[in-house]
Amino acid sequence: MLLIHCPYCEEMREEEEFSPAGQAHIERPLQPEDISDEQWAHYLFFRKNPRGLHHEMWLHAAGCRKYFNATRNTATYEIMETYKMGQAPRVTANEEGQS
Repeated sequence: MLLIHCPYCEEMREEEEFSPAGQAHIERPLQPEDISDEQWAHYLFFRKNPRGLHHEMWLHAAGCRKYFNATRNTATYEIMETYKMGQAPRVTANEEGQS
C-alpha cells in the first residue's frame, strides 16, 4: 500500500484517496486565441512521459478535494515530495543526475 502525504491536510493517507491528474507545471497560454492550432494542440495533448523523475498533479479526491503536486520516480513509484499548488519543487531532475 502506497502512502501519500497531502500538503493541505498535512497527513499521510492511503493511495486510494487520491487521483492522478497529469503532468504538473504546465502553463496555459495567456491568449489562446492568438496561438496556432498546432500550438494549442501541443498545449492540450503533448505531455512528458519520462522514466525517472517526474512532477505530477494529484487530487485528494476522498479528502480535502484539493489539487497538489508531487515529485515521483516513475521507475520505482517512490514519491519524493508533495507540495502545494503554486509552489516550486525542491527535488529536480538535475539533482537526481537526470536530464
